[in-house]
This record gives sequence, structure tokens and C-alpha cells, in this order.
Amino acid sequence: MPNRDQDNQPERQPGNHTVEKLGGTSIRQTDAVLSNVLLGRRKGEDLYNRIVVVSAYSGITDALLEHKKTGESGVYALYADSDSDWAWGDSLSAARGKMLEINEEIFGTSPARRLADSFVKERVDGVRDCLIDLQRLCASGHFQLRDHLMTVREMLASLGEAHSAHNTALLLRENGVQARFVDLTGWRREDELPGFDEAIDEAFETVDVSRELPIVTGYCRCAESLVRSYDRGYTEVTMSRIAVRTGAREAVIHKEFHLSSADPKLVGQEKVRAIRETSYDVADQLSNIGMEAIHPSAAKGLRQNGIPLRVKNTFEPDDPGAVIRDDHPKTDPGVEIVAGRKNVYAFEFYEPDMVGVKGYDAAILNSLKRHKIYIVAKSSNANTITHFLAASPKLLRRVERDLAAEFPTARLSTRAVSLVTAIGRDLKVPGLALRALASLDKAGIEPIGFNDMMRKVDLQVIVDQSDHDAAIQALHEGLVEDQSGSEEKAAA
Repeated sequence: MPNRDQDNQPERQPGNHTVEKLGGTSIRQTDAVLSNVLLGRRKGEDLYNRIVVVSAYSGITDALLEHKKTGESGVYALYADSDSDWAWGDSLSAARGKMLEINEEIFGTSPARRLADSFVKERVDGVRDCLIDLQRLCASGHFQLRDHLMTVREMLASLGEAHSAHNTALLLRENGVQARFVDLTGWRREDELPGFDEAIDEAFETVDVSRELPIVTGYCRCAESLVRSYDRGYTEVTMSRIAVRTGAREAVIHKEFHLSSADPKLVGQEKVRAIRETSYDVADQLSNIGMEAIHPSAAKGLRQNGIPLRVKNTFEPDDPGAVIRDDHPKTDPGVEIVAGRKNVYAFEFYEPDMVGVKGYDAAILNSLKRHKIYIVAKSSNANTITHFLAASPKLLRRVERDLAAEFPTARLSTRAVSLVTAIGRDLKVPGLALRALASLDKAGIEPIGFNDMMRKVDLQVIVDQSDHDAAIQALHEGLVEDQSGSEEKAAA
């Protein structure tokens, strides 16, 4: 687990630099990233005072671990499921082939191509040797493969970030930039692993951001085990911690889209409003429904240290993007974003004997925690507790078995639903809930549930999955578009 005391450690003095993160989809489009982010119209000193943290190229981590959306087995999944089968080896060779194809696309016949290919071959062959040796060791019966699988997952994950960071540094040097490859993966490191902060401090001890452009791996090998702690969100956590430890003036995430009042594909490009400023509180609500502006653990470090986050569109470099911070001047109340999580399960626990008796809630939470199920929202009354969960049906069945055994008289039911939410820094708007319900009624949508939180930062509506898109459209029209029209009329 992460070091609980790391947020209390002394940080460096604030600097004049930014720490910027490039996602896998963005960095895969090399020419656009060079033109819009890494180089652009910058010259001389303007090229520096930045630290760039990169994810693996799009598709590479899927090949090395497992596909994030479909669950299709990658190298790790195949290795974990087999003690001797060579399917994982073929999968690793295929991943190596994809990396070399990317090198060819980026470098063509330039001299840097040989360096890029040599780097991939050395790393992949080294990992292959390690995995064969581990398999051989576990075949003796004295060692269990399952005891080492998380280390295997970390090692495989690190390959993708090392590949993209090394390539990016090579590419920048080809373009006359003093780029420096900063490898946090701990490759071939034999001494004791440092803590997360210590690994970053050590790596940047000799880096002069005013004269060189550090290109940093999004994975950091450290005692805290980032993959175990943050799964696939570790790149943003690394970016955040680097920003904190180096005293950055701003963190920047380059994405493939603008942060907008809704998904333009759902409500129409001409109807959405670009978000120019918002708070970390709003970012947390977005993360809760799976639409991350930033990983919540990454946001924590930035928020605690007063570092603003800017979310920019990689392909529109002149657009300032959205700034997320908690010290914006007070704004007029209103809805800023309407979004939803389409695949949610309403898990209902009904027990007539629950009234006035403690312990039921704790038992449910223990089971959900044991099976690592994410809670999106929750509601309860005298004898019913309903959790809205992001999980697979398989895991939910396990929870049902747990609770049925512990509470044989309880009635358990599960229903697939969607959760749609209106989010804003301040939703203390008279009649907002009534307007939301009226908007849904106008669209012919009957809510299954409705939660209007007392803190007034989000308003949640539970609807049938078939109504997910229509509910977002209706709420955006009634709470954002109509509000914009009223403001324009008032200004006129």
C-alpha cells in the first residue's frame, strides 16, 4: 500500500515548471503530439521548464496485461493461468512485434530506429528470461507462482511506459531538443526498492528542467507497488507525485477531447459548453461515475499541495483547456456537467428485521470490499439498503452467496440500471430538482430512483439502461442549455 506519511513529507520549493502527462492514444499520434505539445511554436528556452510523463502507446498495455475493456488475455493473463504452456511466450513475441512496428512508423530508416529497436529487444528478452526462470523455479514445488504474480504484472506493465518514453526522448533529440529519458521502472535494479517519493527524488536529483526536457516513464517501480495500489491508473499518480515533489506550478493532462458540459456525441457538438474552470470536487464526482478528468488518488496530491490541474485537448493546442483548482472565485450556482455511468447494478438488500438493529450495513460492505466491488452510490431506509455497483455479474453472485448464508431471511435482488448525474461546484439553485424531474418527464423518462445530496455538488438519477442516453440529453437541455439561454437573455 502507499506510504501513509508521504503527503506529510517536506516538499521542494515551488518552481516555474509544469508537469505534463500524455495518454496512450495521444502519444500514439506522434506527428500531432510533436506539433501540438512537445514542440509546437516553441524555440530555445521555451522548450524547457516542463516535465513530460508518458503512458504506453495505445494498445500496448492491453497486449502486455489484458484488454482493459474486453478482458481478452494478454501476456500476464496467459502467464498467470498456465504453469507450462507457451501461449504467454507467443503473446510476448506478438507484443514485441507491435512495439517494433511502432518504432518503424515513428523513425522509418533514421539512425534512431536502430537504438529504438535495440532497446525494445533488450527489455523484452530480459523479461522473457525472467518469466522462464520463474516458471522453472515454481516447477520445483517449493515456490508458488501465485506468490509472484503481482511482481510479474508490475514488470510487464513497465515495458510499455519504458518503450514510449525512450522513443519520445529519441525523437525529441532528433529534433534538436535536449531531451532526457528518465527511467523510473527500476530495470535491473538489485538494491532495496526505494519509496515512491524517494524514487522520484533520486531520479530528479541531477535533472535541470531549465536546460533539458525530461521524458519520464509513467510507471515507477517502488516499495509501494503502484500497479497493486492503482491498477491501470498509475501513470496519472506518477505525474501527480512528480508535480508535488518537484514543486510544479501546474500539472497538465493532454487528452483527446475537451472537458465539456456533456459528451458531444450524445447531445451534439453545438449544444455542449466547454468547461473553462472547475474544482477538484467536481473532478471527484466525474471519477465516481467512471469519467475521469484525473485519477482520484492523483487529484488528492495536487489538491493538498495547491497545484492546479489543466486538462487540454491534444489536437487543439491554442485552446487553454479547463483549469481544475479549489481557489477559484465564487461562481453563480448551476449545473456544469451532465454525465452518466451506463452499466450499473442496483443491489438491493431487504430485511424486515433490520429496523433498529446494527450490523447489516457493515456485513454488506465487508463482502463488497472482499470481492473488490466499486460502490458508485447508495441509499437506504428502515429495512432496505441499496448499493449501486460497478461490477461483473459473477462477482455480484458471490456477494449474494455471502449474504444469503449470513442472513437467510433477507431478500436479495439485483437489477441492471444506469446512473445519470448533474454535477456542479454549487447546485444550491432553487427548484433544481423539480426542473430535473420535469425535464425527464418531458422526455418520457420515468426515474427508478432519485438522490439530491445535501452538499449540493451532484444530483443523481437512476434510470433504466435503455434510457441512459436520453436522460443525459434531457437533463443537459433542461439544466445546462436552458440555463445558458436564460443567462444570455438576462445579459441582453
